Amino acid sequence: MIKNDLFIKALKGETVERPPVWMMRQAGRYLPDFMKLKEKYDFFTRCRTPELATEITVMPIRQVGPDAAILFSDILVVPQAMNIEVEMKPGVGPWLPNPVNTAKKVEEVIVPDVNEELDYVFEAIKLTKQELNDEVPLIGFAGSPWTILCYCVQGQGSKTFDKAKRFCFMEPIAAHTLLQKITDTTIAYLKQKVKAGVDAIQLFDSWGGLLEPKDYQEFSWKYMQQIIDALKDEVPVIAYGKGCWFALKEMSQSGASALGVDWTCEARNARYLSGGQITLQGNFDPARLYSKPIEIKYMVNDMIKAFGKDRYIANLGHGILPDIPVDNARAFVDTVKEYRE
Repeated sequence: MIKNDLFIKALKGETVERPPVWMMRQAGRYLPDFMKLKEKYDFFTRCRTPELATEITVMPIRQVGPDAAILFSDILVVPQAMNIEVEMKPGVGPWLPNPVNTAKKVEEVIVPDVNEELDYVFEAIKLTKQELNDEVPLIGFAGSPWTILCYCVQGQGSKTFDKAKRFCFMEPIAAHTLLQKITDTTIAYLKQKVKAGVDAIQLFDSWGGLLEPKDYQEFSWKYMQQIIDALKDEVPVIAYGKGCWFALKEMSQSGASALGVDWTCEARNARYLSGGQITLQGNFDPARLYSKPIEIKYMVNDMIKAFGKDRYIANLGHGILPDIPVDNARAFVDTVKEYRE
């Protein structure tokens, strides 16, 4: 039994004395000890070495104290497993030297045996579970098929992912073939994560908000729904779509246990749009962690009051920024932990 099960209770919609709290991207870049490891090992070495991934996953639990751990990994290990070359370039971020931008290239993409290609992730989960010793739950994650496609077609990060959108609109059959291959791989990958021991799954649709609502249904949501359908009876699933407030109603009827909300959608609107019966997660602006700790405390209390303590998981609206002071991250977490109605 997990000693601190607040996060699991919130996912089940149970009454809690206070909301649970964790931070997207909490395992990493703002922590000085993480930066020391970063100097020694490149990005994918950290992802591919179970001992390093475990150390990084547990680091914020010991140093900042959230109510759940999220495995240190990356959404782009999935296309790597599908025989798509992915590098992490300093100062650039994800770099795919051979973008999958033609129908012929889509044909060459494989649906791999995840046990062979991604075994290091499952080993990291087992090691992390041992290290956590059931103190807090462990979250596994994957990128949404649309978000993965964005990188595969664009070849790098982008504010607009215009090349990815152009590919979908000009080559829709090839785009849907690629999306289905990513979906099939992701389902197999996440099922193995559950077998390895994760207690919940989060799907990150980081670029869903770049699509207009009809295109979102066609190129993103229907593939996320396949993943939720495949997993929801085995493990709680959190669906997070950045900028996807327009889809909250459909998301709430998907079988997901919780929905992530970003800072552009007010708590009352998120509750209204999602029907008021599903657990919501979010939605503190990550840049607001630059504020003084006393200001963070006031804002976090206001956020909890706006969402309500039940059916709510306190989190950021997106990943923590790399230069946030650790004391400010701690102020965010501590304020939630001290909250009482």
